[in-house]
Amino acid sequence: MVELCTRILFNARNELYLNMRFLDVALGSLGYEAVTDRRGMGTNGFVIYYQPDDLCRLFHMGRVCVNRSYLHMVLHCLFCHIDTRGSRKEEDWNLACDIAVESVIDGLYLRCVHRQMSLCRQDWYSRLKKRLPVLNAEGVYHILQEMDLPQKQKERLAGEFYADDHEYWKLPEENPKLSVIRQNQWSKNREQLQTEMETMGNQQDEDSKSLLEHVQVENRERYDYRQFLRKFSVMKEEIQLDPDSFDYVFYTYGMSLYGNMPLVEPLETKEVSRIEDFVIVIDTSMSCSGDLVRRFLEETYDVLCESDSYFRKVNIHIIQCDEQVQQDRKITCREEMEAYLKDFTVIGQGGTDFRSAFSYVDQMIGRGEFHRLRGLLYFTDGEGIYPIKQRPYDTAFVFVKDQYTDISVPAWAMKVILEPGQLTERR
Repeated sequence: MVELCTRILFNARNELYLNMRFLDVALGSLGYEAVTDRRGMGTNGFVIYYQPDDLCRLFHMGRVCVNRSYLHMVLHCLFCHIDTRGSRKEEDWNLACDIAVESVIDGLYLRCVHRQMSLCRQDWYSRLKKRLPVLNAEGVYHILQEMDLPQKQKERLAGEFYADDHEYWKLPEENPKLSVIRQNQWSKNREQLQTEMETMGNQQDEDSKSLLEHVQVENRERYDYRQFLRKFSVMKEEIQLDPDSFDYVFYTYGMSLYGNMPLVEPLETKEVSRIEDFVIVIDTSMSCSGDLVRRFLEETYDVLCESDSYFRKVNIHIIQCDEQVQQDRKITCREEMEAYLKDFTVIGQGGTDFRSAFSYVDQMIGRGEFHRLRGLLYFTDGEGIYPIKQRPYDTAFVFVKDQYTDISVPAWAMKVILEPGQLTERR
């Protein structure tokens, strides 16, 4: 029976490979192992576990069923579903992952995996795609949380999209290194897959573009906002003890020689790298959600509260701008930031012209309102007219939107893409 099941899985892998050659490495990364104490199939990122009777029953239903289950598990691994749940609710995360994977498979019109979609699936794909161009797990999970579905409806959905047992995702706690090994292996597989699919260019089928979009989303660098802001920091002395430059040998020698008089004392100033002059521009056009803008400012406020990121006295200008500058609020301390958030309202709601904000900042520099302006952060949806000329300070466009296609920004500017749930989850 085990030998027969191995042949079934081996043939499924070969059939998938013949139809999607760019998956060769990913398909060959999983071994097979029979189990008798659990029903169905599942993978831990290293091995596909199967119950022989269940696998044979699935094979009798048709080779397509086995192929889909095999591909379903491989895509879970490629899309980082196994290792990126974090603090999310397990039941909803499992459902979101299954919907994301099945949407890709249902979009592949290949004989080896194609089957007629149920009305339930068609309805849910249609509803989700109105808000998500690419149905990735994080975006679907965020929508499910907003819907707050009844338990019975969740169970029906879970049954509709079920293909494998996610309990296998949990690795033994006594060997935490396995998780790192698994992540590294599938990250490498995913990057290689993206390279091969992009190299194929126009030769790839229209159907496989959905898979490429998913892979591009997962390969996109995930930024830690606090670490990213450090790019705009400057060196400056602050009044505080500097233990790193203090030599305890001379201190203790003086105390032992003279009783109560050290030869050296700690420095009372320390050179630190922190943010001082900074500009945050908020795109207040009709296409930017006020709720997302507020969450972005709240996250910025959280970072501002961290003493190791900003100086005690700062010079931060928060500018609201659509096609022209609508408001400029100067922030010099945490209390002012808190007061600004309490009374925050979006002003503008017109078109989007990024050049207006940059021209306004140029005028501020000319008036001497900044000592050392290192950076400008532009929070936007990306739809507008970009300036052509590069400024003497660093510029970054931050996008928080359910849009995963590449947004063109000037070559001299940085591009940071945060997913809608990231700001909420971090808070």
